[in-house]
Amino acid sequence: MKLKLAIIFGVLIWILTNFITSLFNPIFNNNLPYVNILLPIILIIITAFFGIVYIRNIYENEVVEGIFLGIIFIIVYAILDSISFILPHVRLFIPNYHFHITSMAIITLLTTTFLGYLAQMKIDLK
Repeated sequence: MKLKLAIIFGVLIWILTNFITSLFNPIFNNNLPYVNILLPIILIIITAFFGIVYIRNIYENEVVEGIFLGIIFIIVYAILDSISFILPHVRLFIPNYHFHITSMAIITLLTTTFLGYLAQMKIDLK
């Protein structure tokens, strides 16, 4: 496992997810006030992108590598979220944090594990 690369990708996922969510949040909150679909969709897209970039250079035990990658992403995401809630003037508004972190962990772990599963498949497109 390339731990340094996984941590860097985890930090990039957190930064991009929060930045893109903050850009599009006013549009979705004004038009769809009771639907919070923006964060999961953005998280899936960004995690899939960085997961593909990471896993494409792995040639054995891709599923296990995907699970470990997901766990690293979850740990980095949780640490950076905790730091952003502790520092003054950087607080993000998340009404139900426990649901947020649980859903984020499930989505991230499923995405990276599925990418690892797909990476181990031998596909011959003719």
